Amino acid sequence: MTPLSKPLAIPFAAAALLIASAPAQAQSSVTVSGLVDLGVYRGFDKTKNVGTIQRSNIAFSGSEDLGGGLAATFKLSHRFDADTGRPEGEGSKPFWQGESTVGLKGPWGSLRLGRALDAVWNNDWAYDPWYNFNRIASPAWQYWHYNYSSSRTSNNGSAEYGRLSNGVFYDSPSFGGFAFHLSGSFEKSTGAGAGSGNNAGLSINYDQGPVSVMVDHSKNSSDDTVTFVGAKYTIGDWSLMGAYDRSKYESAVDSTAKVYTLGATYKIGQAELKAGYGHLDVDGTKSRFVGLGADYWLSKRTALYVSAGRNKPDRADSTSAYGVGIAHSF
Repeated sequence: MTPLSKPLAIPFAAAALLIASAPAQAQSSVTVSGLVDLGVYRGFDKTKNVGTIQRSNIAFSGSEDLGGGLAATFKLSHRFDADTGRPEGEGSKPFWQGESTVGLKGPWGSLRLGRALDAVWNNDWAYDPWYNFNRIASPAWQYWHYNYSSSRTSNNGSAEYGRLSNGVFYDSPSFGGFAFHLSGSFEKSTGAGAGSGNNAGLSINYDQGPVSVMVDHSKNSSDDTVTFVGAKYTIGDWSLMGAYDRSKYESAVDSTAKVYTLGATYKIGQAELKAGYGHLDVDGTKSRFVGLGADYWLSKRTALYVSAGRNKPDRADSTSAYGVGIAHSF
């Protein structure tokens, strides 16, 4: 038994009590969901691995009907490495790494407090063939997000690249296909390099029929910024998508990263073929990325997949990665 095993059992015990008590409340519900993913792959560093090509997680979420169209909500999401059973980023990330929020929802939208993906990260996944969820083949995983951190210091002094702690999150209802999403924090960040400002993000989305478009902007407490534009069009079994991401890092010598990506998916029966391309420019230093993959669905919840990626920086040798895996959602 590891030193962490006893404390880590406490949140799961609390979640189990929540689930056990759910039937006692006629107008409340609790759902357990998640994904278990494992694969065999060779990484870009040429090492061979058995591990998560995508990401494994377990989530407890629920709502209680308060009457008058109002409901209370909560979500607790834990990320883990299925090959070892350990928490993802053990020692550097919080136990409820994915999300820990409580809030209210109604006809006016939903409001949550706690830790969750900011307005950019919670919506831009739709414009990548792998939903920004594959460490081998996804151009988004490779190029979008590591240029901008939601907080430079929130993970025990290290950067958090997607989630905002001590946050406030609002999601509007849809108005003729349009919706907007807000994220921010009133609480000041701490630690070296944390900055003295506040986090703030806005995403405007349009989803109607075959068309999906997103425009958003976010700023962290250190005044780093990201601007993102994405578009997707689905026709029959084809989905075509593209995105542009511009991130600026504030320092004594500012740094700007510009990325554009293109992607496509094509469904053939129980299979889906995927392809993506990315171009990254960081202060004039450029890289190009190509990703290929295919999913084969054994059922609505279980898929076998193959992934391959190649990264080619300017004035440097290219690196490649490839692997196969299985994912089961529940």
